Amino acid sequence: MLDYKVSKETEPHLRPTLVSSDHDPSTVCGLHTLEDSLEAFAARYQLAARAQRTLDVQYYIWEDDVSGRLLFQALLDAANRGVEVRLLLDDNNTSGLDDTLRVLDAHPNIEVRLFNPFSFRTLRMLGYLTDFARLNRRMHNKSFSADGEATIIGGRNVGDAYFGIGEEPLFTDLDVLAIGPVVKDVEEDFERYWQSDCVAKLEHVLSEEGSPTSTVSVLNFDEQQQAAAERYLKKMAATEVSQRLAQGNLPFIRAQTKLLSDDPRKGQGKASRRTMLPERLRSVMGTPETNIDIISSYFVPGRAGVALILQLVRKGVKVAILTNSLAANDVAVVHAGYARWRKKLLRHGVELYELKPTHHPRQGLRDRGLTGNSGSSLHAKTFSVDGKKVFIGSFNFDQRSALLNTEMGLVIDSESLAQRIHHRFVRSQRDAAWQLRLTRWGKIHWIDREDGKETVLKREPMAKFWQRVLVLVAYVLPVEWLL
Repeated sequence: MLDYKVSKETEPHLRPTLVSSDHDPSTVCGLHTLEDSLEAFAARYQLAARAQRTLDVQYYIWEDDVSGRLLFQALLDAANRGVEVRLLLDDNNTSGLDDTLRVLDAHPNIEVRLFNPFSFRTLRMLGYLTDFARLNRRMHNKSFSADGEATIIGGRNVGDAYFGIGEEPLFTDLDVLAIGPVVKDVEEDFERYWQSDCVAKLEHVLSEEGSPTSTVSVLNFDEQQQAAAERYLKKMAATEVSQRLAQGNLPFIRAQTKLLSDDPRKGQGKASRRTMLPERLRSVMGTPETNIDIISSYFVPGRAGVALILQLVRKGVKVAILTNSLAANDVAVVHAGYARWRKKLLRHGVELYELKPTHHPRQGLRDRGLTGNSGSSLHAKTFSVDGKKVFIGSFNFDQRSALLNTEMGLVIDSESLAQRIHHRFVRSQRDAAWQLRLTRWGKIHWIDREDGKETVLKREPMAKFWQRVLVLVAYVLPVEWLL
């Protein structure tokens, strides 16, 4: 389906390095980063359109909006061509999608399954009241794999906010399109989840009442949506990713790549700590020697995480962290789990940057509670170590990702990609973020740089009164393990 073509512009030096004795050739993959939201959608849409045998699709959120319906239709079109489609969704965010999922699941070439499904389909909060320990654990994994030849891994869910449909893109994110040996690993991991005890067949979850008889009622657009969809597809077709995938000559860098994924039994609280992503990340990434750049929509390090960071600082490692500001975070209560550690981190020399809200929030955007989606501006989850290794995936540096939700991502051994992530980080620091600074009196100031001038802000910038109140309340409650 895809031609493997090394990009000489990106990594002219990689070929001899990757076949040296320090690397296992069986783990060398082709990688193409997807930073632009339109190209991220185009890559998924094209993989679905070009698939010939299988599509394995796994997501935490799939919105019932323009991009969500376009990709549902792409899966349906593939199934009509004879492609075997498997769709695995976390049930926390499928409210209102039951009829659509019924239609898809009724197709002979499509099967839909749900992770930790709710028994109460309408009043889902009743489920939390009766089965909180299970339903508080969610599948945060995100993958889109075609024909066993290509996969997309990263931070994006499926929805207009992630793909830039509408007046403005709402999330800043990062995915990677991979080909090579890691695709088989992703497929095997998908199978592990597909067969796990946490996952139920759709037919076992939904009643048969009210099942629609056609796709028209659930996948059709209204007039406004149809116009938006047509405009978006036209823009998508003009992207380099669309054109190069269609021509089979998308450029890839070559790098040793390893998949890390949580045991699905984490969704039942049965996975051991040593098998969870934080422990395995430390083992695979190694200990930073010079610097580590962390980009995380949520950053709730906890006492153990802070201790680890300060241990690195004492060894001379430069630690820089970019996360959402309170004004840019749609789960304000989570900010409390980060805010309680800011002064200590700053006092020990950690660099903290908080992303500004890039636009005014869209109509309908609201705080989404403890189990909602991440960040209203920054949604990427990536970090680079010593300018040599990069992690790209679904893992936030928070307690939910570490202990409650299942996560996945790729560890990539690539200097050029690590440098690209670093330059992206520095650019965000300069153009799109406030830098935090601790005064001699122990007060936090936010430094805004624009046109070469510095402005000092003495309180949470652009945050609303109710956000500040919610953070203050959460600050004193013992809820950090939930955040």
